[in-house]
Amino acid sequence: MKNEPIALAADPADADDFDVTAEAMDRGQRARLIRRTRTGLGMSQVEFASRFRVPVGTLRDWEQARATAPDFAVAYVRVIGQHPEMVAKAVA
Repeated sequence: MKNEPIALAADPADADDFDVTAEAMDRGQRARLIRRTRTGLGMSQVEFASRFRVPVGTLRDWEQARATAPDFAVAYVRVIGQHPEMVAKAVA
């Protein structure tokens, strides 16, 4: 088992809380960016995945922070957020 540094310690007053590593916080921030971008466009996961050519299972894993979205994917989502029509045309 890895001994990763703790970025956010568990709340001792909350029995259900747990320590969070820096990697887990980064994964969560990436998940939030992707989810906010998609919902900001008013799209379901299936619609977003289809329109921007991202496997829907991968998108779900990223949004639910089960997997860390790689840097290139985060950059792609940021471009989608700023220019969704241009990206949709480019991948069509």
